[in-house]
Amino acid sequence: MFAVIETGGKQYRVNQGDIIFVEKLEVNEGDTVEFCVKALSNGQSFEVGTPVLEGAKVTAKVLKNGKSKKIYVMKFKAKKNEKKKMGHRQPYTKVEIVSIEA
Repeated sequence: MFAVIETGGKQYRVNQGDIIFVEKLEVNEGDTVEFCVKALSNGQSFEVGTPVLEGAKVTAKVLKNGKSKKIYVMKFKAKKNEKKKMGHRQPYTKVEIVSIEA
């Protein structure tokens, strides 16, 4: 059984027990969070919501809030002697899928 959930403008295909990294959520470590289900499959049938499935939910436990590795971005203008180096660390929330309810 798997479900398709949406959070942070992205969609994720999840099974029970999966650990995923999603866009940062305003929750503390150890809390539980519920996601709306866009699609659900149990092996024989596949249901798609418009836009979400009524009565279906995915429950997840928050494991960690953190930041990913730093990436560097360089702006450069040719023949102007102009350079700018910037770094960025994307915040994330690590969650474990506890249950999928239809």
